[in-house]
Amino acid sequence: MLSAVPPEEPSTRTDSPGDDRIAASLRGFGPLGVVAGLVVVLFSSLLGPLRAAFPLLWAWRSRTPLRELGLVRPRHWPLTLMVGFITGVALKLVMKSVVMPILGGPGQNPAFHFLEGNRTALPGMLFAVVLGAGFGEELVFRGFLFERLRRLFGDAVRTRVLVVIGTSMFFGIGHLPEQGLAGAEQATITGLVLGTIYAKTRQLWFPAAVHAAFDVAAVLIIYSGVESRVAHWFFP
Repeated sequence: MLSAVPPEEPSTRTDSPGDDRIAASLRGFGPLGVVAGLVVVLFSSLLGPLRAAFPLLWAWRSRTPLRELGLVRPRHWPLTLMVGFITGVALKLVMKSVVMPILGGPGQNPAFHFLEGNRTALPGMLFAVVLGAGFGEELVFRGFLFERLRRLFGDAVRTRVLVVIGTSMFFGIGHLPEQGLAGAEQATITGLVLGTIYAKTRQLWFPAAVHAAFDVAAVLIIYSGVESRVAHWFFP
């Protein structure tokens, strides 16, 4: 339903028509390739909403087709976005009202409590979570990392499972400094869901829509002052 074209098997070749040494090195795992990968993963967050710039720049200079990062045009854009939006909102509500209470998470996210009723901060935050998190984080943690790890370790089913688990844990750790243990737990579980979707489809737009809707729902719940109420729907 959401697939545009059958996924292609990842190539192990490092050459392409009109290639150059820098492009080949960036796609490989020598010093330049490793440093470039670390820069994309570790420093893209410094760009905030523009964090997608690093993996896109790497793809351009390494002459890697964007489809290898999951940027495949969906067959049905409206359907992809609509289903992604519904899935993301539902996932957020389940996480907030069921999963996180079971894990002992707090009813409110202290890192973003300043958003409650804050009309000034709301537009910028919505922009950041849609572009920076929904698209940017998915491009880094799913599109880019999956491409790098598939090329390095192959594409066997067992490898895909390990890649989903590993990238999800890394995604969760990235949320630890700002959001604490509960934020890291939520990000890890969400990463497992999004990573599984991407591993099956190898298309980024649907998980990006899910991610964006998840974060938009989180922001609006906090802004509206109902975060604690949602967290206690089933566990008073």
